[in-house]
Amino acid sequence: MAGKFAWKDFIPYVIAQVIGGALGALVLYLIASGKADFSGTGGFASNGFGAHSPGKFSLTAAIICEVVMTAFFLIIILGSTSKLAPPGFAPIAIGLGLTLIHLISIPVTNTSVNPARSTGVALFADAWALQQLWVFWLTPLAGAAIGAVLWKALLSDGEIKPVLERPDIG
Repeated sequence: MAGKFAWKDFIPYVIAQVIGGALGALVLYLIASGKADFSGTGGFASNGFGAHSPGKFSLTAAIICEVVMTAFFLIIILGSTSKLAPPGFAPIAIGLGLTLIHLISIPVTNTSVNPARSTGVALFADAWALQQLWVFWLTPLAGAAIGAVLWKALLSDGEIKPVLERPDIG
């Protein structure tokens, strides 16, 4: 939606992300299972709401949190990698942005902002993680779409101007 790659590449990109997330979760599972008292049950850092939220936040709170955090994360990514951004600083902006997002959303949902991350760990968690996974696909996709639309509408035209100075916004 931000125009960074062709739509024909979307499905292969998603598949690659999910495979990568699952392989990463497998590595973590193999490490964790090396502990003597590892039971193999639990959340395994899965995303959740209600009883499965670290802070017991509701579904509504989880949806709002994930949509907003993902939208802002995408704006950070698009802004720090734009032609107008100073070269070489994108990793700093993205890393600090993601750190702040985690500090805000870990208590709410355990932080998704990426369906592949959510899917990978859910594969190794209790059944509830897969049952709630739909939220952690829909909300990051919605948040990313919102972030992309905002970026394109307000910031990507070659100049970053305050909204009131934009003649196309009025």
